[in-house]
Amino acid sequence: MGRTPLRSYQARPAPQTARGLDPGSTAPLGTGSVQAARPGDTRSEDAYPAVDVAIVMESTYPYLKGGVSAVVHDIVTGNPDVSFGIIHITWDQASPQEDLYGMPANVAWVKPVYLSMHEHRVEFMDLRPSSLGMRPTARRQLAERLYDAIESIVAGDMEPMWQLYDEGMNPLTRTYPLWALLGTKEFMLATMRRLPGLGLSLSQTFWMMREFFSLSYAILGEEMPRAAVYHAHTTGYASLIGAAAARQQGGRFLLTEHNLYVRDTVNTLLDRNLALPVTTPDYHTFDVTPLERAWMAWWIEMGRFCYPSAEAITYLYPSAITEASDLGAPVERSMVVPNGMVVEEFEGVYRRRQQAQLDRRAAGPGQTWRLVYIARVVPIKGLMDLIDSIALLADRGVTNIALDVLGPTEHVPEYFEACRDKIAAMGLQDKIIFRGTVKVRELLGDYDLLVLPSYNEGQPIVVLEAMTAGIPTVGTEVGGMAQLIGDPLTTPSGTTWGAGGLLVQPSDVVQMADGVQRVLGDPDLYAELSRNARGRVVDFFQLGDVLASYHALYRELGGQAVPAGSAARRPADLPSAEPQRVVASAGSTTSRWEWSL
Repeated sequence: MGRTPLRSYQARPAPQTARGLDPGSTAPLGTGSVQAARPGDTRSEDAYPAVDVAIVMESTYPYLKGGVSAVVHDIVTGNPDVSFGIIHITWDQASPQEDLYGMPANVAWVKPVYLSMHEHRVEFMDLRPSSLGMRPTARRQLAERLYDAIESIVAGDMEPMWQLYDEGMNPLTRTYPLWALLGTKEFMLATMRRLPGLGLSLSQTFWMMREFFSLSYAILGEEMPRAAVYHAHTTGYASLIGAAAARQQGGRFLLTEHNLYVRDTVNTLLDRNLALPVTTPDYHTFDVTPLERAWMAWWIEMGRFCYPSAEAITYLYPSAITEASDLGAPVERSMVVPNGMVVEEFEGVYRRRQQAQLDRRAAGPGQTWRLVYIARVVPIKGLMDLIDSIALLADRGVTNIALDVLGPTEHVPEYFEACRDKIAAMGLQDKIIFRGTVKVRELLGDYDLLVLPSYNEGQPIVVLEAMTAGIPTVGTEVGGMAQLIGDPLTTPSGTTWGAGGLLVQPSDVVQMADGVQRVLGDPDLYAELSRNARGRVVDFFQLGDVLASYHALYRELGGQAVPAGSAARRPADLPSAEPQRVVASAGSTTSRWEWSL
């Protein structure tokens, strides 16, 4: 089948700079000397000097704007005393290479890792049995060891596969090319014995295993630059690199799950609703084709393989820990570090929105309410549903609304065209306007209500931006949206903030229309939601706390002293099967982040 999400993404490495700190040094974070990479020098130490933290990204930062990229840029710029490198995973060199952020001075390099085998040395394509340097008996034993190691992962023991990695893939330790096993008769015979019920022909199995091997080689076959900490911002390939690089270079592996990558990838593979849960046993029980079952196993077991290597795992919201535990994530190493905002940057737009409320009350009913959708125009963001909701409101006689669509329209052109055609067919051209890619914060003060009909979200930055500006949200109850705007939040001093918006079920156009109509039809409710939205950010989602959290984690994992009161705290008293409570105060001296699952 060979479907991987990365093939449709667009990213490519930027020109490299060279700065960094030897993680083995006793100097404070970020005080290493500057080194210059010589043009054409391919040695890792010269082209990619050692850094404090290597951030591992899949086709996002710094070549894709928004979302996770924006969070990572905040982490990098908010920790100027930490030296960073970026390991950027993408498909091939044809991907875009424009640095959309402008690398800060504390970023030493951006290293590309390509998944396409066309970008790798031809030695992988040499599948001659002689390349192994083994006799038939040894090849047969190696093939059995490989399948034993795969079964050990399923059973929860990762060490046999890591041993094979060190022997046959780790560029610093390998004594034979494990991938050459694929071309041996012994491997084919072992495959027939060990995978009899897979439902694939021998030819199909060979090509499937070849693809798995090629992806593994692309990720694991080269030396990674040295870092004290490898911080992957997703499971999948980024997590695999982070875990392997830490093993290669004696570093520590930190994993952040902005959203549940395994769930999203499996649901995309099967064309399911992305909000549906995925658990470890599902690839055994789902009614899918043999190839789909194999790819489900690949993604699920890759996550389970990498999770134990992580020293710590951060999530954006508490319920993600529960869901990830069903995919093999260790609860005892998990903590909540949410996204955050710099509240002071929104003072002007917040005052503007407060004055707009006063003006609207004085003017009375009848004024046009300005709604805004801020997202890519792609199916997962649910714009088609929102168009139906706007049409339903028009049918109800709610005519004093206008919707602006802010965000790129070129990512899925056929979906954008379908949305435009639907708007025209419903006669809504004067109600819904596409503004394209804009500077959101410069326009945010123009709008009264954020509408977010997504099928899948983590903890959307755009919702936090709207909240900080005092703009309520009517959105779908997916990912961390309930914790972000719906669930009551109580500070240690006893202040409780209620909802900062209304939540509806994904794809329910009637609920979305009802929610919008309710908020816009009740000035007192609108004022309450606006006040709560701002207060929730001020007390629970401050960027300074978030950056302090990561700084403390970097220092702790990098072997540096952590200032008193700033260390990230892991969940306490959590049963491994069904966690009941998650407490995270990562970097916050006021212990403001405390939620129940």
